[in-house]
Amino acid sequence: MWYISTRGMAPRVNFEGALFSGYAPDGGLFMPEELPQLGIETLRHWSTLSYPSLVKELCTLFIGPELIPRDVLNDLIDRAFRRFRHREVVHLSRLRNGLNVLELWHGATYAFKDLSLCCTAQFLQYFLEKEKKHVTVVVGTSGDTGSAAIESVQGAKNVDIIVLLPQGHCTKIQELQMTTVVRENVHVFGVEGNSDELDEPIKAVFADVAFVKKHNLMSLNSINWSRVLVQMAHHFFAYFQCAPSLDTHPLPPVEVVVPTGAAGNLAAGCIAQKMGLPIRLVVAVNRNDIIHRTVQRGDFSLSKAVEPTLASAMDIQVPYNMERIFWLLLASDSQGTRALMEEFERTQSTSLPKELHSKLSEAVTSESVSDEAITRTMGRCWEENHYLLCPHSAVAVSYHYQQTNRQQPSLPRCCLAPASAAKFPEAVLAAGLTPETPEDILALEFKETRCTPMRKGDDWTLMLRNTIEGLSWQQRAQS
Repeated sequence: MWYISTRGMAPRVNFEGALFSGYAPDGGLFMPEELPQLGIETLRHWSTLSYPSLVKELCTLFIGPELIPRDVLNDLIDRAFRRFRHREVVHLSRLRNGLNVLELWHGATYAFKDLSLCCTAQFLQYFLEKEKKHVTVVVGTSGDTGSAAIESVQGAKNVDIIVLLPQGHCTKIQELQMTTVVRENVHVFGVEGNSDELDEPIKAVFADVAFVKKHNLMSLNSINWSRVLVQMAHHFFAYFQCAPSLDTHPLPPVEVVVPTGAAGNLAAGCIAQKMGLPIRLVVAVNRNDIIHRTVQRGDFSLSKAVEPTLASAMDIQVPYNMERIFWLLLASDSQGTRALMEEFERTQSTSLPKELHSKLSEAVTSESVSDEAITRTMGRCWEENHYLLCPHSAVAVSYHYQQTNRQQPSLPRCCLAPASAAKFPEAVLAAGLTPETPEDILALEFKETRCTPMRKGDDWTLMLRNTIEGLSWQQRAQS
């Protein structure tokens, strides 16, 4: 299995190459050169599998035994999920009025990113140990990626991790999950800016190809193919849990509602769809609605500013995984994708070509949800089910309630729940409800913290480069 850049100007790489690269050298994102097509018999067989077994099947298709032998791959994935709190790893809650909520948040940091990052970290360490190498991982976060990435590699001898978090733009719990990990290989910076602004110094550092190579840098943001690969399993599992029967021909469709910011989970769903999974995708966003405008009107352009919302992890202006979706819908036309993305990067605004917009609106429907609708949804779900939703999950469930209010027949529907309400007590209180906080989250308040400020007026790119150079120097001194 080979991977090529969405922009077509970089050499193809194998899974290991895609894993360690993040962005391709031409600024594009890696995608499989070919997508395996799954027949009905394969889907029927997969429908009997557990979530971890689905991850194993998908990873086998996209990694290849010459890189990681099948038995080793199985062990790595078992190890990745060992610390999850739920024995099924992910769990479907069937609630009133046809509401199905797929809980993707039973990992260490109570967010869906634990699922893909735990696996990605295992793959990473497998290759590093085999080749006796060291990497420095650089991550920008809007809230959940940072803590899940830290959790997945903390204490690892062959990995240093640098995380930039947007000070004051995450919840207190999200921040503490990062700043309380006082380990030698964990380096957290609190940036006086939002998540789009902190991406700038990271992009600047990764644009210096010689520097990246010299210091063995990589990213674990959702641009990393390995994360998208594992996230495909959410869609397969959601489908198999909610499809009424797999005995019919063709197989019955299921609607999957995906709350998203950077569109990683959405890209994973589009790939699953292209492989033959009969899902209809609904993308649900908060007031930062660039994806909604793109689906509805073909308007792929930045707003004046990021609007802070209750669903803070989705307060993102640049949904970089949309590039993967455009490339898929353009039938792997890298020239068309490159022209579109370069225009967007140059002008921060572009209109999708008519044909691409029409394909996108066929593949995906969309909804944008206000803070008021988020709290109303959280309140209704509690009232009807005694079930607490996090604000991001409420963005998806809000769409479900809109549809049921219309009282028209609809497909079976599954709402992806990316985080536990326990991480967002402020939003739970805003909905007039009582937060339920687990012991391990309460304990964060009393732990030692470590975080280096990046203030407005500082040269963030220089600070980041200096940190990376310092870590490389330390690494050389130890080896």
